[in-house]
Amino acid sequence: MTGIVHSSEPITLVGAGQIAVGDLDRCLALAPGLVAADGGAAHCLAQGRVPRAVIGDMDSLAPDLRAAIPDDRFHAIGEQDSTDFEKALRAIRAPVTLGAGFTGARLDHQLACFNGLVRHPDRRCILLSDTDIAFLAPPVLALPLTAGTRVSLFPLGLVEGVSEGLRWPIGGLVFTPDGRIGTSNQAMGPVRLEMTAPKMLVILPRVWLEVVVRALAAQPGSWPALG
Repeated sequence: MTGIVHSSEPITLVGAGQIAVGDLDRCLALAPGLVAADGGAAHCLAQGRVPRAVIGDMDSLAPDLRAAIPDDRFHAIGEQDSTDFEKALRAIRAPVTLGAGFTGARLDHQLACFNGLVRHPDRRCILLSDTDIAFLAPPVLALPLTAGTRVSLFPLGLVEGVSEGLRWPIGGLVFTPDGRIGTSNQAMGPVRLEMTAPKMLVILPRVWLEVVVRALAAQPGSWPALG
């Protein structure tokens, strides 16, 4: 798919799940371009904002809300082999995408979004929940965390790595979804991670959103798109 939204700045992508009060404004301060994944447009309109694009299979937005958005901003993708989150993610070309409204409402949708991060490793995307942020670890990641910060690493495939600055180093370990996982590790200060494959989710407290956006936007290396 060719890109629908092209931006040199980070993009805020809104889904139809739960969004905490103030989260849309927080995301837009970091990623000013606003895009909705199908029914996520309702959250945008409820806060007086009209998205620059609405992407998805268009089965979730009420007709009265649809009428409030110019027709040329709708981009229907009819195939049913992917979620609206995935359809939108692969249609966005931006340094980083911030995803709000993709957690909380349904667990199966939330898991599908994590799957989408791994299926599109060339897209840098951070998902924001009411407690945490989650994103796919790039090949190399350096974060200026403070001592005591919770750092959870959750594999969505076989992956190995090395770390600096974690209380429990990960070098020499093999992570798999049905084997070793890395929840509730802890930063001793600044953290550096290197991963062997685009299979590891990093989960941090949501207070670190701004720091992670800056780190991912400045990261020179990225995973290639999957064939």
